[in-house]
Amino acid sequence: MLTPFLFFLWYHLSKTLAETAAVNFSKENGLDLVVINPGFVIGPLLQPTLNFTSEAFMSFIETGKEVFADGIYMLVDVRDIAIAHILAFDKAEANGRYCIVGDVVRSSEIKMILDKLYPNLGFSQRYKDKCVEAQLYSISKVKAESLGVDFTPLEVSLRDTIESLKEKKFMKL
Repeated sequence: MLTPFLFFLWYHLSKTLAETAAVNFSKENGLDLVVINPGFVIGPLLQPTLNFTSEAFMSFIETGKEVFADGIYMLVDVRDIAIAHILAFDKAEANGRYCIVGDVVRSSEIKMILDKLYPNLGFSQRYKDKCVEAQLYSISKVKAESLGVDFTPLEVSLRDTIESLKEKKFMKL
């Protein structure tokens, strides 16, 4: 089985190749194309089963094991992705690529928020030795916000992710 990190490397490659093929096809055939590129998607689950992303994030929450080797997460709420798709479809002026990333954060920041939301669990203390401090970077929200995306606050997304995992009995906290 692929580790989450290796899986995501192949996933990124496949998405890049698919986008390149779609862009070329749309140019050759005179079609308008809008591309929505989400970050690591969190938020409440709609489906009754765990998808790979939710499972990897749940494992991070339960064990402190990083999903990404550098400990940096480009997070976006699933509801923001859904809205971005609707807005891109509805707005005639929508064009090109939209990077839909609400927050770029270190795992240590996620753990601090989880400590605030669920203080009795002590996330940051349990996993403090597993903390990675890579150089943080940013992704512009300007184009996504010009489309009309109003990003869900990270704390809300994290809380709703955990509550959804608990509600569907995937996670016991």
